[in-house]
Amino acid sequence: MTKYTTLHYFKSFAERISLLKPNEFEEFALELYAFQIKNNLIYRYYVEARGLLHKKVTGVKDIPFLPIGLFKNHQVISGSLEYYKGFYSSSGTTGNITSKHYYWSEEFYLKHSLRLFELEYGNIQDFHVLALLPSYLERQGSSLVSMAEYFIAKSGSNHSGFYLYNHEELVLKLKILSEANQKVLLLGVTFGLLDLLESGFSVQKNENLIVMETGGMKGRRKEMVREELHQILKVGFQVEKIHSEYGMTELMSQAYSKGDGIYNLPNCMHVYLRDVNDPLSWSDRSQGGINIIDLANFHSCAFIETQDLGRKIGEDRLEVLGRFDNSEIRGCNLMVN
Repeated sequence: MTKYTTLHYFKSFAERISLLKPNEFEEFALELYAFQIKNNLIYRYYVEARGLLHKKVTGVKDIPFLPIGLFKNHQVISGSLEYYKGFYSSSGTTGNITSKHYYWSEEFYLKHSLRLFELEYGNIQDFHVLALLPSYLERQGSSLVSMAEYFIAKSGSNHSGFYLYNHEELVLKLKILSEANQKVLLLGVTFGLLDLLESGFSVQKNENLIVMETGGMKGRRKEMVREELHQILKVGFQVEKIHSEYGMTELMSQAYSKGDGIYNLPNCMHVYLRDVNDPLSWSDRSQGGINIIDLANFHSCAFIETQDLGRKIGEDRLEVLGRFDNSEIRGCNLMVN
């Protein structure tokens, strides 16, 4: 496939996602499978290693999912690397290999992310956006930082901005904004929000404050169950609910929770569960390993086997229950030479 044709496909897919109707998802997914099995060599090699390359695919449940760990050691791209403008990299503890997700257009990612946020929360210009993302700001190539930076700029507010460890300044800003009648989005990595509450500064109550945690302790703190974590955050920030963002470096789309850890899935992202004891088998139970089809991954791989455990609630809601043990090696041995 020529460079022109591949980029033409990318642009066409990008335009279609913004206009996607619910009943068009499966048709789009099957079209993407046909495109990526031909143009994404890593995905093709993986499907071939499983002996499924020539299996007839007539529905989404026939599509194999790529283990997310393969983003750590392989360029998961559709077409030639020359089509790509850069990559996002995941966070990781010292010594761990981080994932790289190459993108063909950062503008597409940013506009797509803002569209998904505004579908859930309304116009970004109705918000002051405060981003407490210390672990992300301290490294290069974070998709979350790029997204937050874009939200800050698009909010048009002089109060919007990033915070590292300057807790006193952030608490003062929250106090000032508590006296204004406009919504405030505090987007924070989990350990950063906890550090803020333990800094000795009292956070002013604000009925217009939305506290949104991005998940994970990033090796800075002991992991906590969601109920315990959210209770601490609710008391500390004096809010009734803790909102959450479910996203990852390997996905272009995000899902949002407005409380209780229940995420609303956008229409470009569907979740399918697999058997916890057999990652190659589907599960008809309400709980299992999370497989995701993200149509916005048209340039890389849209069919991702994550390292998360979850529970589906209907067709478009998800509760994330935790992570698999020893997930670094799960599912990747088929690609080892």
